[in-house]
Amino acid sequence: MSAPDHRRSGGSPGKLRLDKPNGRFLGVCSGLANYLNIDPLIVRLAFVAGTLFGFGTFILIYFAIALLAD
Repeated sequence: MSAPDHRRSGGSPGKLRLDKPNGRFLGVCSGLANYLNIDPLIVRLAFVAGTLFGFGTFILIYFAIALLAD
């Protein structure tokens, strides 16, 4: 018997899904947080910091994920 994988308890582990009910705008950060099994606030702060310090590059990444994710 193998040990249970706690990361896979939320849903399909192999596919990134948007989490619109729990998300703020399009569910991208919440979906990424679910996929990575971390707090959504961390992902949101990373996107804000990336947008401010990356001259808006993370905005394009955000919308690309929103279009490509399920």
